[in-house]
Amino acid sequence: MSDMFELRRTYRFEAAHFLPNAPEGHRCRRVHGHCYKIELRVSGEIDEAAGWVIDFADIDAVADPLRAALDHQLLNDIEGLANPTSEALARWIWQNVKPRLEGLSTVIVRETPRSACAFRG
Repeated sequence: MSDMFELRRTYRFEAAHFLPNAPEGHRCRRVHGHCYKIELRVSGEIDEAAGWVIDFADIDAVADPLRAALDHQLLNDIEGLANPTSEALARWIWQNVKPRLEGLSTVIVRETPRSACAFRG
């Protein structure tokens, strides 16, 4: 029987957004910013030859360009994020990372220390 592992890698970026579909008068309809934290979780078995599931550098190679594309942007201006809720952002990240990162199991988007959204495609 093989052992399953879950690796977690966290990234941070600053961005602004507003939620045009929020109710009239809701504070999130106004432009505001967050220090986002994104966590990518990769699940799998150890490659016995390498001794790991995946090299963290391989996760970085996929995540870093995406993080750079989001950093210091107005998320609403990015295609597919017209209403950039945490849920929409988590799904968008999944769609952009999953084809290039084997074993991706979960994307977590954290807008604040108390607010997070997990997506498992």
